[in-house]
Amino acid sequence: MKLVWFALAYTALALQLQADDWTGHWVAQAPGRAGVSLWLKADGMRLTGYMSGRGGETSIAEGKIEGDRLSFVVITDYYGEERRANYTGILSSPELKITLPAMGGRGPREVTLTRVSTADPPPLPPTVPKITLPPAKDVPYDGLAKTPPMGWNSWNKFRDQVSDQLVRQVADAMVRNGMKDAGYLYVNIDDTWEAGRDGQGNIRTNERFPDIKALADYIHGKGLKMGIYSSPGPKTCAGYEGSYQHEEQDAKTYAAWGVDYLKYDWCSANQVYDYHSMPAVYAKMGLALENSGRPIVFSLCQYGVVKVQQWGANAGGNLWRTTGDIRDTWRSMSGIGFDQQAGLESAAGSGHWNDPDMLEIGNGGMTDTEYRTHMSLWSILAAPLLAGNDLRNVPPNILDILTNREVIAIDQDPLGKQGKRVARNGDLEVWARPLAGGSWAVGLFNRGDAPAKVTFHAADLGLSRITAIRDLWEHANQKAAAEYSAEVPSHGVAMFKVEGR
Repeated sequence: MKLVWFALAYTALALQLQADDWTGHWVAQAPGRAGVSLWLKADGMRLTGYMSGRGGETSIAEGKIEGDRLSFVVITDYYGEERRANYTGILSSPELKITLPAMGGRGPREVTLTRVSTADPPPLPPTVPKITLPPAKDVPYDGLAKTPPMGWNSWNKFRDQVSDQLVRQVADAMVRNGMKDAGYLYVNIDDTWEAGRDGQGNIRTNERFPDIKALADYIHGKGLKMGIYSSPGPKTCAGYEGSYQHEEQDAKTYAAWGVDYLKYDWCSANQVYDYHSMPAVYAKMGLALENSGRPIVFSLCQYGVVKVQQWGANAGGNLWRTTGDIRDTWRSMSGIGFDQQAGLESAAGSGHWNDPDMLEIGNGGMTDTEYRTHMSLWSILAAPLLAGNDLRNVPPNILDILTNREVIAIDQDPLGKQGKRVARNGDLEVWARPLAGGSWAVGLFNRGDAPAKVTFHAADLGLSRITAIRDLWEHANQKAAAEYSAEVPSHGVAMFKVEGR
């Protein structure tokens, strides 16, 4: 009996010692990229604490310890909707491996954390009341982006490695490789160019951009346009200087530099503004751009929340993101393009576009077949076409996809009507877009894992008869018929311009 008691006591002590090992402050080995910091306190098998990130500190709930494993839940208010994220982890001394839940088109990720302190977690900082803005007056349309903007953005490929030299090289390449002639005009610098403010509050660039006015002049000299990035919050997504309380000043600075396009990313604005104020927050910068003295395309990046399609244009937006960030995977691209754009078509039109995020074509995570689907679907959706790959040395097969003039003509069609799904049979979908002159763009998509025959009918387009069909990837006319079928590869597309009556 004594031996049994001793064994039980020893086991309990061992578990308690093991539990105590969780207490402390744990941070990711590359915190700027992983965005994970944990304060944990173990109390027997119970775990409490909070997680720190871009959005501030959030208490963990339902924390449990089972041997060398933990689990907890983070509950957040996502623009009025409660969201629960489940985390698991394993202690492999001296490291803590946490599995982050799937989000934003990205699957679960494992992040390694190391302990920087063994102290108990300090109390959560006091909650600061968020700013509520009154409804803003509508910002007048600026006459820009009559067709969806086309160009390049630095983020998908280069992230925090963007520089003056790189941007100049990309501009040179766009002229040399035919991207400019195909309609790609904007050269957009995303996050990480900022370096705080001077004594007068003027935004400054960091050492990677020694003279941004000279850079803009260089880009303009190539017949191209330059874009830049900011946030309505105190900090950008990558933790650089935002435009909070400097909207008018920043807009005038951008105009003086020669900026032609602004991507405005919500990020840390969530820390200072009530999310109900989002339309007014964006209208504040929309009006500042209107008064800047220079025409600047305004791109709203707030992930499609709070029904942005209903107010984005009134806030001065020429385009607005409809989803979270795209990833260079079939799952992310297809989920965003097929599933999250359906039903938004009535909001799009000349000067005001739904934006399912930038192109991943050429970044290596998908096949050429999937990239053709990406390009085709974005064009039927009348989406902005912002390449996100390294344009300095583009393989011919990728360049052919990005510069297909007949597909681009669909995206840039002056009627300005966004396409929609008109038929669906399991993984097989037909999407169509009305075009100027009464013709149609039709995409036959196969989301399945095996080749399949996909068919569309004249009635899918509200027509009684089809009189002409042109294959936009094969660049060949097809025989007209009341219905048309194509053998479509897995994850592939067949795309046509159709005429009828």
